[in-house]
Parts: sequence; structure tokens; C-alpha cells
Amino acid sequence: MLTVRVLTTAEAVEIDVRPARLGSRALALMVDIAIQFMVGGFLYLLYFVILQMLPFEYSTLILPETARLILIAIVVVGYPTVLETATNGRSLGKAVMGLRVIREDGGPIRARHAFTRALIGLAVEWPGLLMPFITWAGSLTTMLASRRGRRLGDLAAGTLVVHERRPVPWNLVPGMPAGLAGWASTADLSAIGDDLAESVRQFAARSHQFAEPHRTNLGQSLFTEVAAKVSPEPPPGTPPWLFLVAVLAERRRRAAAQLAATRTVTQRVLPGFGEIPATSRR
Repeated sequence: MLTVRVLTTAEAVEIDVRPARLGSRALALMVDIAIQFMVGGFLYLLYFVILQMLPFEYSTLILPETARLILIAIVVVGYPTVLETATNGRSLGKAVMGLRVIREDGGPIRARHAFTRALIGLAVEWPGLLMPFITWAGSLTTMLASRRGRRLGDLAAGTLVVHERRPVPWNLVPGMPAGLAGWASTADLSAIGDDLAESVRQFAARSHQFAEPHRTNLGQSLFTEVAAKVSPEPPPGTPPWLFLVAVLAERRRRAAAQLAATRTVTQRVLPGFGEIPATSRR
């Protein structure tokens, strides 16, 4: 089931996000852990190589156990902090799974957000150096109980993880409503820009995904904006939804007619232009 949440950005713009749940986040974590093990193993090997090259009195300054803890902290905290800061919220594991960390208001995270998440992970989540197993259970419970699937690090940093890749259903925009074809054929739609038309098309195709009152408010807002750019006005009593669909259908009809006319003129002026030669089809 597609779960979509509405966030309000700092600019008071509402955006739809799909929070990442336990399954996808666990797979992303497994990828990141594998990479961290490889990076940590390389650094640990490099440490021993350098250790053998140092005089004996210097080689005993840092014990292997201490070096191991330092390397764990560097890899577990440094890896996600650097990558998520540099890529606006994507570690390698998250990139593979199509996930991204964002702020609660929908904005990109900064270094302090990434560092806080990583530090909490080191202490009580993964690897959870303070109280393993107990803190793991607490973190898992927190994530399952959260409506947005947020872990302890997300709560502390004010972030959440969302899907960047969203399944795109086959949404058909309805055709011309009965009774509005005559009005639409004579209406002046030239003031409607492509961006506004695309917003209306997206709303018409996805309106069933919006919950009330968000759907009604968005539809009324688009109706008001489009109606101000269309003349003459639609027949009295026309519902906003049918008005928007009629405008879309008429724009589509006019675009198709214009394209057909352009092709006809092109064939008259340049016969055979754009056709594939018969020899190249073999």
C-alpha cells in the first residue's frame, strides 16, 4: 500500500512524501554496513602496516583495542556524516534503495543533522556501543511505533527518511465532460501557461490519492486560478472538477489539431521530410 504523508515546508508549501519503512531501511543499512566493514578493514590493515614501520617506543603508544574503537567511531560516524552531508541525505545504501534523509520541514539536511543521526546510531542503535541488544530493541520499537518510521537518530536530529522513487500508477485524465464541449471549443485558453496546465493535469490524475479536505482545497485553488485566465466563463453551475477536466481536454484537442496541421504543411513544403528511407528499414 502506498503511504503518502503531507509535509509543510518552511515556505508554507505542502509536499507529498512517502516515508521509508523498516524493510527498505534495513536493506539500505545492510549495504552501508558491508561498505563500512570494507573501509574499516582497510583502515585497520593500514594501521598495522604503519605500526610496523614505527620505532618500538612509538608503536606502543596506541594499543590495538584502543585503535579498534577509534576506527569504529571514525567509520560508523564519519561515513554517514560525510556522505549524507555531501549528497543531501544519501549514503551509498540509501542510494541503492532510492532513499533520502530530509528535514522534518522537507528541506535538505546539513552536517549537524547527519552527525547527530550518526552519533545516536553509534551510541544506542548501530552498532549501539552503550547497551547492545537493549538499545537495539528500543530503537526498533521506536521505528515501528512512529507514523513516519523514524528512529531515535531521526527524532534527535529532526529528520526523516523518505522514498525518492515512487511507484507511478497508470492514471488517465478523463476526457471532455458531456455538455461542455461546445463551451470549451470557443473558450480562450491562451492565458493558461504550460506549468499551470501541468499542475491541473497532475491533480486530475492523482486526485483520488489526496485525502479530504486537502483534495477539495487544492481543487478549488486550481479552479480559481484557471477560471481567472479563461473566457467566457463556463456554464453556470459547472462543478470545479468538470471545469478543470474540460480545460485539459480542450487544450489536448487543440494541441493535437495544431500538430496535425503542422505535419500537413511540412509534407507540402518538404515532401518526405521525417520519413525513414525504405533502404534503412531493412
